[in-house]
Amino acid sequence: MFRNFLLKMFPRSLWVYHANSGGCNGCDIEVLNVLTPYYDAERFGIKLVASPRHADVMLCQGPAMRSTAAALKRAYEAMPSPKIVFAIGSCACGGGIWHDLYNVIGPIERIVPVSYYIPGCPPRPEAILYGVALAMGLVDKKVIPTNLKQEELPIPRYHPEDLIQQESMPVYKKLEKV
Repeated sequence: MFRNFLLKMFPRSLWVYHANSGGCNGCDIEVLNVLTPYYDAERFGIKLVASPRHADVMLCQGPAMRSTAAALKRAYEAMPSPKIVFAIGSCACGGGIWHDLYNVIGPIERIVPVSYYIPGCPPRPEAILYGVALAMGLVDKKVIPTNLKQEELPIPRYHPEDLIQQESMPVYKKLEKV
């Protein structure tokens, strides 16, 4: 349902606002790498804009910090509706290694509502592109086929009446498999 909504609302391109609320800037570098000609995000219609007033999507990196929470909330409110928020990296998704610091509130979802999560520390540019393209319905979801097989391990079931003494050691004369 959400995919159909996205395809209807954003049929051609996404204008992206890049917001970093703190952290180590590892995810920041990977997002900027996605926008280079090597990965060519514009082939999917993804374009970086300088103002949240022109953006359809907000890419958030870093944990929600007390010092940047108000600015992040203001940027989110400045975006026109409908809007999508991506939490990129383990810090934005769950607080990362900064989760228990005094100046960190936690994941980005405590400040702005998050639509999609792209985990990793930092996530590869391919993962970021795939996550955005998957959200837009531009690519099919890749699922690795799995064949689960329950292995049967022999569990011996011993009964006291099957116990015999051989050379001063107790030995079971019969072994049943469960």
